[in-house]
Amino acid sequence: MTVTVEETHRTNSKFKLVGPKEVGYNVKQVDVFLERARAYFLNTDTQGKAITSYDVRTASFDPARGGYSALAVDAAMDRIEDEFVLREKELLIASEGEKAWMMKIGKTASVLRGRLHRPDGERFRRPARRNAQSYTIEDVDVLCRELLVYIEDNGELSVDVVRRAVFAPAKGTDGYEESQVDAFLDRVVELMASIDPVPGK
Repeated sequence: MTVTVEETHRTNSKFKLVGPKEVGYNVKQVDVFLERARAYFLNTDTQGKAITSYDVRTASFDPARGGYSALAVDAAMDRIEDEFVLREKELLIASEGEKAWMMKIGKTASVLRGRLHRPDGERFRRPARRNAQSYTIEDVDVLCRELLVYIEDNGELSVDVVRRAVFAPAKGTDGYEESQVDAFLDRVVELMASIDPVPGK
């Protein structure tokens, strides 16, 4: 359901707002999530549920007329995720040593590499339902080949390319199952964000 942003929010907003008749992200939901994330990151929230980089990466907001610009919020969420990944890396190294972090990265890369090495057209399962929405196989395989070069040959690929990847839609067994591809790319983003330094750090 699409809601409408109240005028009071339009004069005191953290992000650029879309036009009153355009659809953006629900302002209240974005503000609440970011406040929770900020409080947890700064250690001022010791009672609430822990927030991880995965929570930031998978957060979603309802559509709202006149809401926050999705482009602006998504860019901010990417930066916040990078900060959380860096914090998680530092905490792991501090508690278990750099070797533990390297082992974690190596294990994740090994799992991802195994699927990336599968032949084109066979990297992910096909939907069980004939009319289910799916991703075009060729589009997904193109990105997978680029990821394999990134992981094995130190290829140049920005984590934002993976975050913003869009695949043409397909139907049923003509494409890859969306949920499996999305879950795999989540792990890829986690790995890339852990390896690549945060700008300015």
